[in-house]
This record gives sequence, structure tokens and C-alpha cells, in this order.
Amino acid sequence: MAVSARPASNLPLAAGARYVDPRTALTVRAGTVCWDRPDVVTGWHRHPYHQVEYALTGVAEVETTGGRYLVPPQQAIWIPAGLPHATTLRGLRSVAVFFEPSMMTAPADRARVLAAAPVIREMIAYAARWPIARPVSDATADAYFDVLASLVLEWLDQETPLWLPVASDPVIAEVMDYTNKHLDTVTAAGVCRAAGLSERTLRRRFPAEAGMTWRAYTRQSRLLRAMALLAEHDRSVIDVATAVGFDSASAFTRAFARQTGESPSAYRKRAESRA
Repeated sequence: MAVSARPASNLPLAAGARYVDPRTALTVRAGTVCWDRPDVVTGWHRHPYHQVEYALTGVAEVETTGGRYLVPPQQAIWIPAGLPHATTLRGLRSVAVFFEPSMMTAPADRARVLAAAPVIREMIAYAARWPIARPVSDATADAYFDVLASLVLEWLDQETPLWLPVASDPVIAEVMDYTNKHLDTVTAAGVCRAAGLSERTLRRRFPAEAGMTWRAYTRQSRLLRAMALLAEHDRSVIDVATAVGFDSASAFTRAFARQTGESPSAYRKRAESRA
């Protein structure tokens, strides 16, 4: 499902996003940050580097002014230099690679979620030997990150649709918020009552603001939430299906397979084997 990114003027904190530079030496052009800590919410910030964060285990959720992105295990997210974003990490073990913008001519308009090809994820894991905060670089590290930057540039063409649009219209933003908080029971009639809209108005205003219908948004949100819950390994498939609003395990399995190309059980097994 292709959805165009939209600015969200209802995210005023993004305009004042704090500037975070992970370097200790300005001569270091690229490097990594490894994350293996408790759950955290970063708040709005931005970096002078392009960032690729690869999730080993756990789930990351990244919000920008253009969308909300889910990064489950074996996926990565591209965050271009200077893009304000806020990240929520849940049980995450990850490796983030930072590239100086001069190293690649890459799309800088928005974030992208990427399916991690085996060769790239192994290269990212190996790159952990060179942290971005190291005091000096060396020829081997520079050559390694140049190659990795070239591969990431090719990889950016393989975006996966693991994101949701955000809204500048406060009423539609309220609809989205209510929908996401009540995925197990939400209906068009219920969300319209909560937001003070008629269903006809919802059908007209929601696609104009979000680039998709409310029903498509709800289905996408349910599947993204399901991926996050399956990655936690402590719920059965039927429990996850019920928690995100599917009436039956079979309906959930069909929808999940259409979205991801695999069954919920296969997805969970793959996430567990990588962990």
C-alpha cells in the first residue's frame, strides 16, 4: 500500500527537536551505536547524520512529521539527516549506523522501513566494532562504511509499507488516535461518535487528509500492532488476533499473509530464530 507522506502541523514539538550529535571527533564520517537497554521514549530530536537502525530483537516505533513507522525484528528504518523524529523502544536490541551525508546522495524527504537482506544485516552487525563515538577513524573503517553506504543506497528502493500517515487536521488526528487506542473494538460508528463526525463526513475528510480510507487505515494499524505483539513472543496467535480486532484467527492469518507474505506463526518463528 503506497501512501504519500504529509506534513503534520499538529506536532509542534517537532519544530523544536533537540540536536543530537553522537560523535566525539568531527573527523569520524560513519559509525554505530548499539542499543540493549530497558524501554525508552526519546522525545523529538534530530541528527547531523543519515541513520539506519536495524532491530535485532524487540520493536521500535518511530514518529516523524510525515508518519508513524514500526520497526519489528529483522527490519530496519532509514532516517535521513536533519529529520525530526521521536522513537519509542520496547525490549529493543539494535545496531544503528550513522553516515555523514556527504557519503551518499540519498532521499532526505522522509523515513523508510526496509526489509533487512541477510548480507546487509550481517554487515551492520559487524560494523558494531566501530562506534560513532570513537576518537579517531582509520582506513579500514572508512572503506567498510563506504561499501555499506553504497549497499544502503540500493536498499532504499526496497521499502516495506510498515507505516501509517499522520494528520494536520485536528479532527482527523483525533480519529486516528481513537482508532489506535481501540483497535480491538473500534467501528466507524463508534469513532464518529467520539470525534463528533457523521460517517459521510468521515468518508470524505479522512482520505483527503490521510491518503487512504479510514477502513484501510484501521486495517493497516491492526496489522502493524499485530506484528509488534507477535514479536513479544508471549501471546498466542489467536490472542493477538483478538487484541487487534479480528473476529477469527483465519481472517487474521489471511490479512497478515497479504500484508507480509507469511503467516503470523511463520513471522513469529523467524523473529525468534533471529533473536
